[in-house]
Amino acid sequence: MKLVFLGTPQFAVATLEAVVEAGHQVLCVYTQPDRPKGRGQSLAFSKVKEAALRLGLEVRQPERVRRCTEDLAALQADAMVVVGYGQIIPQSIIDLPRLGIINVHASLLPKYRGAAPIQWAIARGETVTGVTTMQINAGLDTGDMLLKAETAIGPEETALEVGPRLATLGAPLLVETLAGIEAGAIAPIPQNDAEATLAPILTREDGLVDWSQPAGVIHNRARGFLPWPGAWTAWRGQRFNIWRCRVADVESPAEPGKLFSFQRKLYASCGAGTVLELLEVQMEGRKRVDAAAFLNGQRLSDSELMGEAQK
Repeated sequence: MKLVFLGTPQFAVATLEAVVEAGHQVLCVYTQPDRPKGRGQSLAFSKVKEAALRLGLEVRQPERVRRCTEDLAALQADAMVVVGYGQIIPQSIIDLPRLGIINVHASLLPKYRGAAPIQWAIARGETVTGVTTMQINAGLDTGDMLLKAETAIGPEETALEVGPRLATLGAPLLVETLAGIEAGAIAPIPQNDAEATLAPILTREDGLVDWSQPAGVIHNRARGFLPWPGAWTAWRGQRFNIWRCRVADVESPAEPGKLFSFQRKLYASCGAGTVLELLEVQMEGRKRVDAAAFLNGQRLSDSELMGEAQK
């Protein structure tokens, strides 16, 4: 099958490699333009561009894909594959390939439509997630579903761990989807909008800890929002990042937001009388440290609460 591939992040690389390995002809790879990165602000390739060049594929990087309708039409692709491209595909392009545009979405649709499905699924305490292949339409992840594959989310797993597994799961699913579409063996299934949930793009404020919430809710958000925006609060007038934590089976001695230690472990009081153990933290301008190192360098006070001067 003649394909055009549109993708940008690491999540899309496994799928690009899989379609090439399956023998499909990738006519061209579209990815986001090179962006400044790091202290030197030197231009960096997207992960998909790196993979495409390694595979010997042509790469195109338009600022706006909607301006590329004629170029894409000239390629006469049988289908297009979109995985985390990062731009909205207009109807003029959706209508081009005879077999449509197939997307690999990192959730079990119709749940978690949007830009951050992996993060929000974990943040909301889901125990199962997966990938869905679907036909792209003009809506936000609202196209007809084709195939699905599921995987469990472990109670301590983070987005950094679940994401690569979903990428690995989605690659063969896309290859299977292409074969099924070409053979006319897959019946598209419309999504039930009444069952839909949203997974909007993350903001810095999503990482702000609300200590009135139960420890389990805070723990899930901390897991889901790694590496950004993370879980953060204010303590002693500075930003205080919580990199690793877990729900603790200890009694809460104080109101929510209180830091305390017991047997050389670091805890935070949360809502509903629950407690969160803080395993790895970082004060503003300092390195990440484990709880023992933090307690060695800080004297806790009974009168202080986290979050009283949020930044």
